[in-house]
Amino acid sequence: MKRNKKLYTIVVIAFVLLSMVYQHITEPDTSDGGFLEVHFLDVGQADSIFIKKGSEAMLIDAGNNKDGKFVVDYIRKQGIENLKYVIGTHPHADHIGGLDDVIDNFQVEKVIMPNKMANTRTFEEVLDSIADKGLKITRPRVGDKYDLNGAQFTILAPNGENYSSTNDYSIVVKLVNGSNSFIFTGDAEALSEREMLENNRWALKADVLKVGHHGSVTSTIPEFLEAVNPRLAVISSGEGNTYGHPHKEIIELLEENKIEILRTDILGTIVIMADGENIAY
Repeated sequence: MKRNKKLYTIVVIAFVLLSMVYQHITEPDTSDGGFLEVHFLDVGQADSIFIKKGSEAMLIDAGNNKDGKFVVDYIRKQGIENLKYVIGTHPHADHIGGLDDVIDNFQVEKVIMPNKMANTRTFEEVLDSIADKGLKITRPRVGDKYDLNGAQFTILAPNGENYSSTNDYSIVVKLVNGSNSFIFTGDAEALSEREMLENNRWALKADVLKVGHHGSVTSTIPEFLEAVNPRLAVISSGEGNTYGHPHKEIIELLEENKIEILRTDILGTIVIMADGENIAY
């Protein structure tokens, strides 16, 4: 009987040890170098994307002026006090409106904005916040690469310096984490998309596409979508917005290509997790 109890105890200990080993192997690594988190914030008819990998984080756009506090509070809830990069894709209020609040409230390493001015109070407030923090604006250059705790993003656009549409000055970046990839397009329109096709078609393939210009027909030409060939398309737009975004034609194009569509006007804030091999949301 004692022998059986001893054997039972050995079996239990072995089982516990094996369970601990199995748990260690299968649990996601959420430390530095682990999951990449991409948060498409629900800022209505606007854009704001918070990206975090381990202890490092970045922000692409910050919604309208009224969204500044929401964006700041959201980032803080993620346990972040420092932003390695802040990107203002282009100087429209629905993209840079809350950037001054973000810059005022966080330690920011680098601010990246295109070489395009705007004669608006919103733009001036962003410039004031940048100056108050003693920061300088880094201009995007196609091909420039930046590290985010082992993930890397590359500037794909703008490819020119003289556009009639402010939207085409949008900074477009491709973010890669292992075999996972995302393209964030700001409001880049057809002209910018064609330039990317001409200059960097080989670099456009990605798992996730942030659809340009809130799903407007001015963006996402079929050739560009074919080159990106994403599994997921994320559209940031406001419920019942007066622009009719996303436009029916873009939804139909995405559906025809069997691309899963995620919309902030339907789902609210969307969080996509990428571990270097798999993507989940």
